[in-house]
Amino acid sequence: MFKSSGGGSNLKTSTGAEKSVYPGELASSAQLAALADEYWQAAGLTVQNVRKGERASSSPFRLLAIHAIELYLNAFLLSKGVTAAQIRGMRHSLAQRTNLLDEHKLVLRKSTRKHLTSMSETREYLMSRYAPELPSPSQINQLQATLKEVRGKVRLHLAQKP
Repeated sequence: MFKSSGGGSNLKTSTGAEKSVYPGELASSAQLAALADEYWQAAGLTVQNVRKGERASSSPFRLLAIHAIELYLNAFLLSKGVTAAQIRGMRHSLAQRTNLLDEHKLVLRKSTRKHLTSMSETREYLMSRYAPELPSPSQINQLQATLKEVRGKVRLHLAQKP
């Protein structure tokens, strides 16, 4: 049973004691990847609503795609032993997640790595949420390609994990 408590939730343990739990802290890598799949599917539906010349119309797609990418990377890192607290400490920085990929043997194309870092530097996640009037640094097709590659490689890794 969860009860709201500020930034986290309280989990009642089998002994009846309450333990504070941050949302997502108890999720497995498979659960995070499944959640990422839901955002990936939603992004695929919302990209159909993007209207040329109307920046705000691409914001829902961008937000869903970037969040799916973040969740896939989180699922991968969690499967490699990075703790939920360490991942949470990265906030929404795709660049920080990308920096850990070499150490944990997830190889992405150079252009994809550069795009992930660029999205962090330009704060594209926040721009998609709060500033649809500002130009976005990512082209729609570039964001789709990054999402496709990250999803494919993380899903392949998780499928091979014993």
